[in-house]
Amino acid sequence: MSSFLKKLDWFTVLLYALLVFIGWLNIYSASYTGEAGSILNTSSYYGKQLIFIIVSICLIILILSVEAKFYERFAGIIYLLSLLSLAGLFIFGKNVNGATSWYAIGGMTLQPSEFAKAATALALAKFLSDIQTDIYSFKDLLRAFVIISLPALLIIPQPDPGSALVYACFFFVLYREGLHPLYLLIGVFAVLLFATTLLYGTVWVFLGCALLLGLFYYFLKRKKKKVSIFQLVLILITATIFSYSVDFIYNNVFEQRHRDRLSLWLRLEDDPAKLEYIRKTIGYNTYQSESAIGSGGLTGKGFLEGTRTKGNFVPEQHTDYIFSTVGEEWGFVGSSVVVVLFALLILRLLFLAERQKSIFSRIYGYSVASILFFHFAINVGMVIGLLPTVGIPLPFFSYGGSGLIGFTILLFIFLKLDANRINEWL
Repeated sequence: MSSFLKKLDWFTVLLYALLVFIGWLNIYSASYTGEAGSILNTSSYYGKQLIFIIVSICLIILILSVEAKFYERFAGIIYLLSLLSLAGLFIFGKNVNGATSWYAIGGMTLQPSEFAKAATALALAKFLSDIQTDIYSFKDLLRAFVIISLPALLIIPQPDPGSALVYACFFFVLYREGLHPLYLLIGVFAVLLFATTLLYGTVWVFLGCALLLGLFYYFLKRKKKKVSIFQLVLILITATIFSYSVDFIYNNVFEQRHRDRLSLWLRLEDDPAKLEYIRKTIGYNTYQSESAIGSGGLTGKGFLEGTRTKGNFVPEQHTDYIFSTVGEEWGFVGSSVVVVLFALLILRLLFLAERQKSIFSRIYGYSVASILFFHFAINVGMVIGLLPTVGIPLPFFSYGGSGLIGFTILLFIFLKLDANRINEWL
C-alpha cells in the first residue's frame, strides 16, 4: 500500500483538494444568511456540500482500493448501466426546473448524466485501445461516434442540452488518437453556419459560402493544384441545406428559454432599448453576474462582504454562477488564482496522460482533461457573458452532490490508472 501511495500523483490530489475547498468557501459565502450556525447544518447548501465532500472522500478511498484492471475490464458494462440509468429517467425521473434529469431517492436527488461522462470515457478508451480498432477506418470511427452520441441523445430530450453539449469534448480525444483535422473543421464550420444563418439568413450564407469556395478554387488553380469542382459544389449544397434546417432546429428543437438565450447572445434584436430590456429580463442571471464580478475590482470586497452576493442578486449563485462570488469577493486576483488552478490541473492531466504506457489509460486521461476543460471554459465564459447560458456547472466548485461525486469519480479513476502504470516516471 505504501508503494502505491508513493506512485499516486499527489500534485493532482493537492489541486483537487484546493479547488474543492475554495469551492466550498464560496458556496458558504453565497448561501450565508448572517446567522451563526454549524457548518454541518444540512438545511443549508454549505452543510449539504460538506456532506457531499465527505462522501467523495470515501469514494476516493474505494476507487483507489479497486484493482486498476477492473475499470478497463468492465468498461462496457459500466457504460451500458449508465445508458440504462439515463433511459430510466423518462419513466422514473423527477422533474426539476422543467427538466427530468434526476432520480428522487428519499430526500435526495441523483443526476445520472454526471456519472455518464466517466462511463462514456471508459467505454471510448476501451474501444479505441482495442488492437482491432482502426481509427482511420470509417466503420470504427462511426462506432466511436455512436459511443459518444448515445448518452447525449438520451440527455437532450430531458431537456438538458447543456449536459449533452459536453460530449462534444470527446472529439479532442479522437483527434489526439488520429482523427483527421477535417472533422474538427466541419464541426467548427457547422457552428459558424448555425450562428450566421440566425444573424443574416440563408441567402446571405449561400452567397458567402459561394464566394469563399470560389476564392478557394481560384487560389488552388493559381498554385496549380488539382481541385474538383464537383466536390466544391457538393460542399455548397450541403452547407445550404444545413442552413435551411437551422430555422426548423431553432424553432422546433430548442425550447423558448434556449431561443431567448441565443437571441440575447447573438444580439438578434435590432432595437437597442429592447435589447437592453431583454438583457435585464431574459439575461437577468448573466447581467447580475457581470455586475457582481465587475464590482469586485482588483482585490475584491472580502470574504462574506459581497453586497450582491449577500443580496441574492444573482440567481443560482451557489450552482452554475458560483464564479461570480469569486469575482465579487476575491476580485481579479482571486479569480486569476482559480483560473490558474484549473489550468494547472488540466495541463497536469495532459502530462500524466502522455506518460501512460497503456493506450487505455492515455485515452481515458485525455477524456478527463477534455471534460474538465469543456466544463471550465463554458461555465466561466457563461458567467462573464462571453457565452450563452447553458447550465453547465463549474467542476469541484458548483453546489451539488451528483456533480462533485461525478467529477471525483472521473478524476480518481485516472489517478488510480496512473499510479498503476507499468513504467514509472523517473
